[in-house]
Amino acid sequence: MRGYGGSVDPLDGLNPEQRRAAEAVRGPVCILAGAGSGKTTTITRRIAQQVSSGAFPANAVMAVTFTDKAAGELRSRLAALGAARVRASTFHSAALRQLRHFAPARLGPILPSKVLLLRQIANRLPAPYKFRPAGDLATEIEWAKNRRISPELYADREPPIPIDLMKRVYVEYEERKRASGSIDFEDLLELAIQMFEEDAGARDTFRAQYLAFTVDEYQDVNLLQQTLLDLWLGDRDDLCVVGDDYQSIYAFTGAGPEHLLGMPDRFPHAQVFRLEENYRSSPQVLELANTLVPLLGGAEKTLHATRADGPEPVVRPYPDAASEDAALVAVIRALECPLEDAAILARTNARLSDFEQVLHDARIPYQGASLLDRDAARRLCRRLERSGAPAAEAVRAEALAAGWVERRPDKLGEREQVRQDDLTRLVELAAEFDGDAAAFVADLRERFAPGSDAARGIHLMTFHRAKGLEFEAVFLPRLQDKELPSKQARSDDEIAEERRLLYVGLTRAKRVLWLSWFGKRSRFLAELGVAASPHAEAKPDWTPDAQRLREWRLERAKADEVPAYVVFPDSVLHAIAAARPGTLGELAQISGVGPAKLDRYGDDVLAVVAS
Repeated sequence: MRGYGGSVDPLDGLNPEQRRAAEAVRGPVCILAGAGSGKTTTITRRIAQQVSSGAFPANAVMAVTFTDKAAGELRSRLAALGAARVRASTFHSAALRQLRHFAPARLGPILPSKVLLLRQIANRLPAPYKFRPAGDLATEIEWAKNRRISPELYADREPPIPIDLMKRVYVEYEERKRASGSIDFEDLLELAIQMFEEDAGARDTFRAQYLAFTVDEYQDVNLLQQTLLDLWLGDRDDLCVVGDDYQSIYAFTGAGPEHLLGMPDRFPHAQVFRLEENYRSSPQVLELANTLVPLLGGAEKTLHATRADGPEPVVRPYPDAASEDAALVAVIRALECPLEDAAILARTNARLSDFEQVLHDARIPYQGASLLDRDAARRLCRRLERSGAPAAEAVRAEALAAGWVERRPDKLGEREQVRQDDLTRLVELAAEFDGDAAAFVADLRERFAPGSDAARGIHLMTFHRAKGLEFEAVFLPRLQDKELPSKQARSDDEIAEERRLLYVGLTRAKRVLWLSWFGKRSRFLAELGVAASPHAEAKPDWTPDAQRLREWRLERAKADEVPAYVVFPDSVLHAIAAARPGTLGELAQISGVGPAKLDRYGDDVLAVVAS
């Protein structure tokens, strides 16, 4: 057998529990792998041990995971271990290969995305539902198909549009797809299921070829995938599953941890191994993350650190957004690691646009999120880039035409929530802008375009996208009410998944972990043992200087017949009061005081500060 890291032994270098799991080459095996505990190492070593021990030929073993990237990592590691002939792929790739081999006539052209077809269908819906992102409709259809719920059985849901309209969209989507002979990715699994259920020859041939199965990230399996796996396995029990129910965060796809947690019930003789030695995070990071564990339910796992001590996590409230942002910038500038090894995590992409602007103003490079890449801003910029109309009026009118609602209905889909947040942000930014729409678009592009260094800098990403990744430093700002847990989460199950999202965020950090908020804090902070702080819950104090600026703003807003925040938002007034600028140059250094505002209000502001 070819060496791995200079070793010819697949078990070399494993800790005792990893080694026990890798040595269990037969029978049902359930590996409960905590965050950063080396699950990929363990399952690839176990597969290599299955082959090298003679338990199974390499070409009789199948490893299944959820992304092409993860499948590629499995193949690379297995090849280095001398087990290159083991089949490692995603569920969908495996189903496609099996259909091509046994039943090519069942296949049709595969839709690369549902979005184009659903956009055509959605355009015929009544306003305002016709404006909803097709991606939200696609997610809802995927949820149903992953649960094997047909359009006829689709009911008792709170979808992103009224259920009668959603059912109509689902029915028409399936009809159009059928008429064109096309299939989608869920159909691949459903067709493979039907083939194995109906064709005993295909079923027997497949089972004679593949004798042992390993499934990675088993907490993310849905009913459709589990049904196909059951048909692969038959009445045999050479199945190894690995996962962490604490990191089950994809209920919107139809996934849930019940299959992982139910493994010992399904196979009473299953061997269960718990990987609890964490190789990623410092003891201080793990101590904070472990405080959530008693509330996560499921299969108990308590991670133990193997790394050296690090700094204590920062858990700190701020009086307002400007103060929180300023502190965040200061800490990022003081990092001892490359910016590429740090990340800011938020619940939604729309919230990340806050930090795009903060980092841009601070001249800190970033990657991973862009307001201008998303649908709302992209369309608005394209339509208004040559407009000479006043920015505030033009942007508001364009947002309303695009279906923007100031009072949002409940249970918007994730993408529509992001789109509405982006439209609101654009309207607010335009209200503060002194100039025409074309100049506003140019200003947006200057402020939010990452620029030539877009592939470098600190990562901006959602909690969901961060799963499976790790960073030397992780920042979790805006941990406040209606952010995390999301205001969309109401049921106990939804709140529980939001809690698991926070756990995923905490366990991405190696050494530096920062939690912050302003206003009303997240309920999860109390669960982390963070004592309530009057400073955190109160609105920012109006100092005498800030109060004088506030009174001046009210008078000026009345004279100009505009809302007060159009003159200056509260955060800028507090920043001016704290900096006490004495010249126009000093005033111009304060974030939120652009050339137009400087020209219009600068002398008055300096006079108020001097008084």
